[in-house]
Amino acid sequence: MPHPLPSDHHKVSEPISFGIVLLPNFTLTAFSGFVDLLRLASDEGDLSRPVRCSWTIVAESLAPIRASCGIQVNPWESFDDAGTFDYLLVIGGLLHSGPSAGEATLHFIRTAAASGVTLVGICTGAFALAHAGVMDGYRICVSWFHYWDFVERFPNIAESHLIADRLFVIDRGRITCSGGRASIDVAAAILLRHLDAAIVQKAQRILIVDDVQRGNTPQPYPPGSSPAAHPKVRRAILIMELHIANPLPLAELARRVDTSVRQIERLFVTETGKSPKVYSRQIRVRMAAWMLTGSDRTVADIAVSCGFSDSSHLGREFRKEFGSSPSAYRLACLHIEEAAV
Repeated sequence: MPHPLPSDHHKVSEPISFGIVLLPNFTLTAFSGFVDLLRLASDEGDLSRPVRCSWTIVAESLAPIRASCGIQVNPWESFDDAGTFDYLLVIGGLLHSGPSAGEATLHFIRTAAASGVTLVGICTGAFALAHAGVMDGYRICVSWFHYWDFVERFPNIAESHLIADRLFVIDRGRITCSGGRASIDVAAAILLRHLDAAIVQKAQRILIVDDVQRGNTPQPYPPGSSPAAHPKVRRAILIMELHIANPLPLAELARRVDTSVRQIERLFVTETGKSPKVYSRQIRVRMAAWMLTGSDRTVADIAVSCGFSDSSHLGREFRKEFGSSPSAYRLACLHIEEAAV
């Protein structure tokens, strides 16, 4: 059973234990970032002893597990030999490179959930938690890059429970993280539950990480999005990106970033010089432009995919942005590519 959190959040008498499940083609950055913060926070100096934290890599067998970059990691214990943990991490990576979590892994996750272990899904590890059926009623953080993959694979999970505009989400006994460098942030957030802040900050400084990024910090922009300093505007833009085909009403957008319609309109004008409506339209028009040059889909099909009622609607908005029709734009780009060859 998990160790109870100390009431004063100071050092616990026994190490905080972490079991780590690496899925095939896991992301090495997510794994190493999380473990290195544990290592540095666990001991004084540079001894790397598991004094405050302990971690064990567990798997169905002791066969090496390949990361997406090709590096292989050997598990330390099999599921049958593993003890109990305070936290069970499931670290994923590539989605479309073959089998991911096998039935033995899913069973191990379910058993841990049933015993009250806090489950942590890093990167596409959240997919394995959902596949194991242990995320019902919990909010789930996924990378914006894998948002639609998640929706397609788990259509029964309510969209309102999916969070793709934040670095990580802590929801009771479930923690999910978008992956990459954010694994350091979620490791810090977990350790701050148990250890003095000075210990965690020391570990971050050694890793040349300035400060803890909170869970509501926006994920980095998808390519092509304009920068904005205000976090609510950044989150709103990410949400717009996720709803290209079905743009959200302004009231719903404001609700999702925890502000009022009037406030989000004011923030957008201050940060971008545009209203949310205009900014959303430009995102959708630019996505259409990218699809015109990067696919052979029809203009009518692209129009619907980008949230326009039909090709005529897209054409009107496209001319405002680019000064030409979608078909002429596609043809001009094709000629430029042929000339370059």
